[in-house]
Amino acid sequence: MSGLSLEGVVKRFGATAVLHGVDLRIEEGEFCVFVGPSGCGKSTLLRIIAGLEEATAGTLHIGGRDVTNIDPAERGVAMVFQTYALYPHMTVAENMGFGLRMAGRPRAEIDERVGRAATILKLGELLNRKPKALSGGQRQRVAIGRAITRDPGVFLFDEPLSNLDAELRVEMRLELAKLHRTLGSTMIYVTHDQVEAMTLADKIVVLRAGMIEQVGSPLEIYDDPANRFVAGFIGSPSMNFVDGEARDGHIRATGIVANGPLGQAAAATNAPIQLGIRPEHLAVTAGNAFTIDVIEHLGGVSYLHLEAADGTRLVAEARSARGARPGERVAVTADAAHLMAFRADDGARIRAA
Repeated sequence: MSGLSLEGVVKRFGATAVLHGVDLRIEEGEFCVFVGPSGCGKSTLLRIIAGLEEATAGTLHIGGRDVTNIDPAERGVAMVFQTYALYPHMTVAENMGFGLRMAGRPRAEIDERVGRAATILKLGELLNRKPKALSGGQRQRVAIGRAITRDPGVFLFDEPLSNLDAELRVEMRLELAKLHRTLGSTMIYVTHDQVEAMTLADKIVVLRAGMIEQVGSPLEIYDDPANRFVAGFIGSPSMNFVDGEARDGHIRATGIVANGPLGQAAAATNAPIQLGIRPEHLAVTAGNAFTIDVIEHLGGVSYLHLEAADGTRLVAEARSARGARPGERVAVTADAAHLMAFRADDGARIRAA
């Protein structure tokens, strides 16, 4: 296992900068997930760690060793790509041991490492099959097994589940979590899917436009987002945002009022603000402030999409909404302890004094 640190990493393609001085430390044995929208630089950052892209500026250390200018094969990393990249004419065992054969490792060592990886990934009965005889999930496990046989210090995953259907994605998420627990290795995982990030990560790195917006554990980022972007990106359904005004120590927005320390802090900014509240922190009550527009019944929980006369829209989570109907008029009550305020112009978090 190896820890990893990046200092001042910049990447430019011509005149276009895609990474702007990234500083990050990943501890030995952590499962770290890079998450963000398309084009935020997360895959470029992963490829720099792998050595597939050269950093324009900055340094990279793996296991305390400066590998900034070292070839990929010498960095002690193994990468699992979005596509399986398996050789169709080789068996599962041959695919998993290919890198070791190219490195000239003894046959006994190759067989031992392939056998160990097959046991971990439950591929023992498939070792003599070729990729065309495997399901998508099995092929991805073979690709992961190929990385395991190299016994790397750091595993790198570039959106490895994006080609799988919904059921297989859930299954493979669980398999990856178990794999990390079994191996205890440092793993870095890139995804645009915040559910994958919340499920797998010890540490989440939220990126936007080539910069890190926030680093923390899944629940730290969910419960205490640094700004409006992070608050809206992490969470499904997304956090509700309502335009409001702060005056005399109170925040007022359609259907929501906040006072006390948060209201005083927001009023002190002397700028337009937005209130943020997650769907699970809204309670639907009798009233006529909102109209139920759409209801998503998901079994144990329902999501009510609400609209006010002024166009304000909210999503509220309800545990017992089987009797609710579209077109019904309701009111909402917000849990004041979970209200957040953000500057409307730059999205910066306003915190209670």
